[in-house]
Amino acid sequence: MILFPAIDLKDGRCVRLKRGEMASATVFNNDPGHQARIFADAGFRWLHCVDLDGAFEGRSVNVDAIRAIRASVALPIQLGGGIRDRKGIEAWLEAGITRVILGTAALRDPALVREAAKAQPGRIAVGIDAKDGKVAVEGWAETAETDVLTLAKQFEDAGVAAIIFTDIARDGMLQGVNVKATDALARAVRIPIIASGGVASLADIEALRAANNPNILGTIIGRALYEGGIDPTEALALADSR
Repeated sequence: MILFPAIDLKDGRCVRLKRGEMASATVFNNDPGHQARIFADAGFRWLHCVDLDGAFEGRSVNVDAIRAIRASVALPIQLGGGIRDRKGIEAWLEAGITRVILGTAALRDPALVREAAKAQPGRIAVGIDAKDGKVAVEGWAETAETDVLTLAKQFEDAGVAAIIFTDIARDGMLQGVNVKATDALARAVRIPIIASGGVASLADIEALRAANNPNILGTIIGRALYEGGIDPTEALALADSR
């Protein structure tokens, strides 16, 4: 299981939100590059980055911070937030981002996801953020009528690398990951699933492992790392154990 430490960016700084509410932002590091190095030194093998301002504005905003992260570490990086056209996708891939996450674009323009996944095999992921089972977009400011599974099924044969599935109600709340919903989605589609939202302790990692679902690729960890609720060494050992 892959553990993805999260670096969420607002106004060029590393923050954590509660349930995606920008007013709830807590700043944990003013230097995104330094935070990336902390995670790399701890032994993590991927980074998960989100341009929060970009998600609301529909374009990349924290460009300098993202470039600083890329320059600071050699780890593969998956990036989401405000990337909604081929130009944006190509620009970030050319800048050294390993995998681009399409969220709002996946709902609004599924053809874009298919085209990008075909042009860049293994480098496009879909972000599906759920609010009461429905898909939320535009930085979670809007909720569509489309349910999570319906959207996920659209990309079964598209060649996307993964689906990042976030339970918004739990995100940043340290209330535990939604194992049941993650497992159900991972059994309903063939695309690897990355769990997100609510990871609070080693018990959450163990619960995802206990689902015994090879289609659960890993999980994103945010606030629990920043606040010390999860020890990186212990978490990585647990994720790598058989």
